[in-house]
Amino acid sequence: MSSSDTGVDLLLLWHMHQPDYRDRSTGEFTMPWVYLHALKDYSDMAWHLEQHPAMRVVVNFVPVLLDQLEDYEDQFTRGTLRDPLLRLLVQPDDAPLSEAERRHILDQCFRANHTRLIAPFAPYKRLHDIFTTLEAQGANSLLYLADRYYLDLVTWYHLSWTGETVRRSSERLGRLMAQGERYSLQDRRALLALIAREVQQVVPRYRALAQRGQIELSTTPHCHPLAPLMLDFASARDALPDIALPASTHYPDGRARVDFHIDSALASHTRRFGSAPRGVWPAEGALSAAFAGQLAQRSIGWTASSEGVLGNSLHASRDRAGANAEQAAGAAPSLHQPYQLQGLEPPLVFFFRDDRLSDLIGFSYSKWHGRDAALHFVHEIETIGQRAQGQARPLVCVMLDGENAWEYYPYNGYFFLSDLYQGLSTNPQIRLRTGADVVDDIAGGTRRAGLLPVLAAGSWVYGNFATWIGAADKNTAWDLLCAAKQCYDEVLTGGTLDRARQEQAAAQLADCEASDWFWWPGEDNPGTSVSAFETLFRSKLGNLYHLLGRPVPDTLRHAFSRGAQGEGSAEIGGTMRRGVA
Repeated sequence: MSSSDTGVDLLLLWHMHQPDYRDRSTGEFTMPWVYLHALKDYSDMAWHLEQHPAMRVVVNFVPVLLDQLEDYEDQFTRGTLRDPLLRLLVQPDDAPLSEAERRHILDQCFRANHTRLIAPFAPYKRLHDIFTTLEAQGANSLLYLADRYYLDLVTWYHLSWTGETVRRSSERLGRLMAQGERYSLQDRRALLALIAREVQQVVPRYRALAQRGQIELSTTPHCHPLAPLMLDFASARDALPDIALPASTHYPDGRARVDFHIDSALASHTRRFGSAPRGVWPAEGALSAAFAGQLAQRSIGWTASSEGVLGNSLHASRDRAGANAEQAAGAAPSLHQPYQLQGLEPPLVFFFRDDRLSDLIGFSYSKWHGRDAALHFVHEIETIGQRAQGQARPLVCVMLDGENAWEYYPYNGYFFLSDLYQGLSTNPQIRLRTGADVVDDIAGGTRRAGLLPVLAAGSWVYGNFATWIGAADKNTAWDLLCAAKQCYDEVLTGGTLDRARQEQAAAQLADCEASDWFWWPGEDNPGTSVSAFETLFRSKLGNLYHLLGRPVPDTLRHAFSRGAQGEGSAEIGGTMRRGVA
């Protein structure tokens, strides 16, 4: 690609992920977020792409999310619901609710952004106002609420979590929302059928978008493990030299465990989408040189991380090679270009996201008028291209969570995404690219990649690993996992488990290795969320010991993290983090 080319390339990636909420000892789902995001976000995001066929993006699906979507599909097909909230949605009118069921509805059905998902719907807001009025008078006051209140509440919770595009396309849903109250069992069954339809369509819709060449589908190691830390806790010190590490010196047999998650993800993706992925988005954008080597061994075409990781890598390269490092990385190292790592074979292309632009979508534009935000973003991309005139055509990478931000946008981001996709796909100065496109450009000689002498380990949150390690509670979580893994290794070496129990234990171990269990502990996250995830993590570890035939340690019977009182300091309820502080 000649330096005289004008314009700019844009690689936009949406990352879809939910950890495994299943209790493997019972098969029950402990939280409803998988099917709720399918109903609201995965459906809306597919619709916007379908309506703008010239729009091209990368969509990353984590296999453990797809596993759970398949589980829900199976529940709907068999008519046996293993999610308590879905069972309560279709509770027969003549079956009285237990005290535990009432409490579960109250605990779950106000967990939503009040401004966007509760206040706009007068009947739902009235249910919330009744609750807050009675709760202020003491818990016993809630005993005056009849089952009809709870059934309407669980109905409205699901109605509010429907995607904007789903509402606009379903007359039945419109009638249910207009009805407002006193939902019959027939009404609630109709809503369940709509939920089932949306969940069952997620994979086929995105597969169709990929087959027509509009999107590239990428993957993540299966259960979303934080691979660099599983390989070496000390990698956290690349970015934070003084960070405290767990008492355990390392994660036992970490390399083999990362190999397992990579290979399982590649097989999952091929089975579901018909071909192997060319790109791997690492869990939490977390990279290290060792992990990159494992990806390269499997001939993965590209991977990605953050601007912070690139900055740390360039700094480390200068420290190692002095003035020659900048020459090795290119005459003018730039965020807006792809890179390759010196000495890594086969070559692997690295993309580093523009943290500022990604955070505008994730955290700021939700407060703007949709069209103004879309125009501003398009202008920002155009400006990068204009500033690069006479130089190599820039590649701007914008990569972020594709599900959690929209709860904070008016109408689930409907107007913002509509105007954004229209503006980007019709702008003659902006060329929309996928990761595979850029890999092919480099192989064909039409684009050059910068060369990194050093890849510093880090993530898409501030370029370091402090979100998952370093704080006392997070290090405790790692020590609990290391102890369980040591027990796992001892039992399997002893050969006392039959094949079925070995497979169950292996699946439970993989589940326990997800990064999410280390994200939530800490005082910056809301106490209610910390408690829910910390309790679930301890339960999963306890079940692993049970499957291994070993007693559950006393350390797993007590909470090790309680989070903040109230909502904490984390934005968006703790579900997302900015790339820059």
